[in-house]
Amino acid sequence: MKLFIRAAKLIDRSSPFHNQQVDIHILNGKIEKIGKQLKAPENTPTFKADNLHVSAGWFDLHANFADPGYEHKETIQSGIKAAAVGGFTGVALSPATLPVVDSKSLVEYINNQSKGTAVTIHPKATVSKGMDGKELAELHDMSSSGAVAFSDDKKSVQNPNLLKTALLYCKSFNGLVMQYPNQFDLSYKGMMHEGEESTHLGLKGIPAIAEEIMVNRDIYLTDYTEGRLHFSTISTSGSVDLIKEAKKNSIAITADVCALNLLLEDKELEEFDTRFKLMPPLRDKKHISALIKGLKSNTIDAICSDHQPEDIELKKREFEYAAFGSINLQTAFAVANTAIKNQLELTDLIEKFTSNPRKILGLPKINIQEGEIANLTLFDPVLEWSLEKQTVVSKSKNSPLFGRKLIGKPLGIINNNQSTLPKK
Repeated sequence: MKLFIRAAKLIDRSSPFHNQQVDIHILNGKIEKIGKQLKAPENTPTFKADNLHVSAGWFDLHANFADPGYEHKETIQSGIKAAAVGGFTGVALSPATLPVVDSKSLVEYINNQSKGTAVTIHPKATVSKGMDGKELAELHDMSSSGAVAFSDDKKSVQNPNLLKTALLYCKSFNGLVMQYPNQFDLSYKGMMHEGEESTHLGLKGIPAIAEEIMVNRDIYLTDYTEGRLHFSTISTSGSVDLIKEAKKNSIAITADVCALNLLLEDKELEEFDTRFKLMPPLRDKKHISALIKGLKSNTIDAICSDHQPEDIELKKREFEYAAFGSINLQTAFAVANTAIKNQLELTDLIEKFTSNPRKILGLPKINIQEGEIANLTLFDPVLEWSLEKQTVVSKSKNSPLFGRKLIGKPLGIINNNQSTLPKK
């Protein structure tokens, strides 16, 4: 592959060209030349666009591609297409498939399915066998086969002794446990955030303490074991406070937030539209404000899509029985960018999608320098657009964002010696 990128504003704090317009010549998947007002090589396609920006390739810490087992919702190939359209060159995949990813053979299956694509897939494996929360899975074997972290996804590890054992065991190979904090006894049969809106709508609520009690417990366990723990998709102000204090005490805790929890609030559920039924639930303005402050203070390290495809049979039904979740790979950056509205510098926002997620997983940092592999996302941070059903490339269409104005759009990616940029 050869490509010449003309006049792109580089967003990379570690580069001497940070916040400057540069030209980038890419040859055979590597950055051949980078500088200002370069001469385009002969017989090399040139890409240029208004307000063009370029950064290291974006990375999503949490998405579900539903493959194997639920291919009618999504496949690895359709998920890769959605990730590419959303600007992601790397995605860490949920192990909540059928069967769940609790063996090295399934880790290898996922890795093999994504070979030779523009998006690099990184499988996560389960903490417990069968994701049933009872017996520890073969963590070391799965790590050796390519699992980047261990998580029981939205099932959450309820047993504190199992989580303690996992944290201790992972220390032997510097493994990472990822936990969605949700105390089931407190959130049981909840359908939305517990608050004024849930009372008004007559729906059973999911209290903030269901998340915060588990965050508090797991911080203690991480401190006790001296292990490493990452909280996935936190959603409450109390969680932000607890994680901030843990970091002050040098406990090895990191956290991410789903982009949708930054933009949408629980009032969206007034029409009982099941597309807004998410887990974690949409919270109220107080919690949303705390999450944004948590991003600004670096208490929250990353922003993820929490992409959860669901078929129409499971979403378009009575609210009580509808499945939780939304697709979000194509919209994650735009949703976060729209929600934050200049409360966070663009460079800081981009780091929540690039260097921070990779650092959490222990993956190599992407350097935008001559001689380095080209792993890039090109985007326009102020372009206004809206998601329409006919433009969704996921197999499932369960998005709450159709017709909503969003700000900021990826234009294409470059990775693995491939480009998805439109030819001009």
